Amino acid sequence: MNWKMTFSFGLLMFVLMGMQGQMTIPLWPKGVPGERTATGPEKDMTTSKDGLVAGQPVLRIGNVAEPSITVYRPAQQASTGTSVIVFPGGGYRILAMDLEGTEVCQWLNTLGITAILLKYRVPEPAQGSRYAEPLQDAERAISLARLHAREWHLRADRVGVMGFSAGGHLAAILSNNSAARTYPKIDEADQGTLRPNFTMLIYPAYLSVNDEGRELAPEVKVSAQAPPTFIVQAENDHHFVGGTLLYYRALEQARVPAEMHLFAEGGHGYGLRHTEKPVTGWPELAEGWLRSNKLLNARSGK
Repeated sequence: MNWKMTFSFGLLMFVLMGMQGQMTIPLWPKGVPGERTATGPEKDMTTSKDGLVAGQPVLRIGNVAEPSITVYRPAQQASTGTSVIVFPGGGYRILAMDLEGTEVCQWLNTLGITAILLKYRVPEPAQGSRYAEPLQDAERAISLARLHAREWHLRADRVGVMGFSAGGHLAAILSNNSAARTYPKIDEADQGTLRPNFTMLIYPAYLSVNDEGRELAPEVKVSAQAPPTFIVQAENDHHFVGGTLLYYRALEQARVPAEMHLFAEGGHGYGLRHTEKPVTGWPELAEGWLRSNKLLNARSGK
């Protein structure tokens, strides 16, 4: 069985499953572009020294050499046709796969949104940019979502991205650099547009050149073609709040519709888990933004 047959068979099985439950699909049927960065087997890198979030551990997946997407479907009668590709954070070293991945997908499902969890390549290479390989994976993920929109009962004009921490940096790059993909086209999935229809950045990292937040990182300089954007950040997320403020101002100057919620406290890396801080309420704010942008109405609605 050649790679085309294998890849098509996987997609066929997804359809035959009636779109119920979850389905994991490899991004690159003939292997990833470039060379393997991971130096060992993929595994949970969590140790006893790692902190808890809201009293719970975080699943930290490392050495990802074979990126994939996992599709989480809402109940069919509740589906809006909107989809969100979720980019977990982890400093481009690991992926916080539950805190900023599976738990987020389950919440999106309750809103009638199809969640597509991207497991992108980590850790970053010893040389070159930290985001180059993850960006290729993100480009491929949105390409596959749009290619199979009809099969997966999605609207191709409602494919958004949502990133946490380093994943927010990745989502911002993709949102502002959609004119051309960063890998050679390999099949029909790579013929479509890369621009997300909307972007959600939750405590994004690395948006500025340094922690002082005086200059945007060159890879995230905002264009007028950036999609409508929702942002959550805390003032005491000291390393990253400056860059987030710069990014919001750049969106405003480019006349890109943007909504930002800045909390006095909250820190970094809280996901959707409940804490005593007001920032815990961000999912309700996000739901309101999605609703106001008509992303939660019926699939056939305009």
